[in-house]
Amino acid sequence: MSRRTTAIAAALSVLALGSPLVIANANPLATQYFNQGVEKYEAGNYQGAITDYDKAIEIDPQNADAYINRSNIKLKLGDNEGALQDSNKAIEIDPSSSFAYMNRGISRELVNDLKGACDDWRKAAGLGLKKPAEWVQ
Repeated sequence: MSRRTTAIAAALSVLALGSPLVIANANPLATQYFNQGVEKYEAGNYQGAITDYDKAIEIDPQNADAYINRSNIKLKLGDNEGALQDSNKAIEIDPSSSFAYMNRGISRELVNDLKGACDDWRKAAGLGLKKPAEWVQ
């Protein structure tokens, strides 16, 4: 399995489910759409999940986890530029999100920005994720 395939598989196996504190302070309707997005993703309904994350973001544009999850789906569907944009937005909202840096690194690798990918994976590793540290080596 190539490093790229491993990176994508690892990213897609992890959904940022949001911390209870963030969810508790979020708009209840945005939280509902977010949770529906998680359920649809897990059921393989990727377009339905994107629609729900779109709605959650429309209601709560500061929901970094919705951008991260939507980025995961866009990576799975081959929309690497869209995944990169969502990861950038998630980092803008929450610069301490290790998952956002991991996803952006994967997106950057897929658009042939290997230096940027390694920089993001180092950042994700520095924020506590172990897998991205392995990818940089």
